[in-house]
Amino acid sequence: MRPRRRRRIALWTCSLGAGLGALALFAGFLIFVGALARHERAPSDRADGIVALTGGAQRIGDAIDLLAGGYGRRLLITGVNERTSRDEIARLNPTQRALIACCVDLDYRARNTIGNAIETRRWMRAHRFSTVAVVTSNYHMPRTLIELDHALQDSDRVLPHPVVTEAFDADRWWHDPPAARLLASEYMKFLVSWVRTRFEADPERSRAAILIGRGKPVKMVAEPLMMRGVD
Repeated sequence: MRPRRRRRIALWTCSLGAGLGALALFAGFLIFVGALARHERAPSDRADGIVALTGGAQRIGDAIDLLAGGYGRRLLITGVNERTSRDEIARLNPTQRALIACCVDLDYRARNTIGNAIETRRWMRAHRFSTVAVVTSNYHMPRTLIELDHALQDSDRVLPHPVVTEAFDADRWWHDPPAARLLASEYMKFLVSWVRTRFEADPERSRAAILIGRGKPVKMVAEPLMMRGVD
């Protein structure tokens, strides 16, 4: 076979492989988007605790409502900004001040979703919880469940409570460039998380998690700040 013909065949084979790969990636994206929750529903059962991941609208408010409704005994808000105090959260939820004072724990250490899962595990072990209701945005829930499934024990149970906002319409994402970019980014992060968790034993010892997050998934914070967070 002539060298030029071999090059054409190799090029055609590579192009076909790339095209099939792109098609499979796009098909997976459509499945990912199609599986997102469109409506909010209360958890199917009560849990020992509730965990809310910061970073999206309504997450904390929904989690506090679940706590007030008796769906869990305590609430962990994980990934809280170091400048956000318990008083500020109470100010934004004035009808639940007493509940926030007694039954809400604030985590300032988690840097990302991997850190959220690590801090959730630590919190559940500290309180001897075996079931947890998880509150995060609907587009973020698939990756959150992967990280929690990886971090928690097989006997632990996770009840997802996806938050659905009017500002984000998963059914019309192609008409909204910011929503399309958000979904595409979240889908790629989901795939990376799925692959990473297949090959590592523990997220707290994961070199890949450090590379992905450009730092350790959890960080140390000043002692006075931590004391404010758990009072």
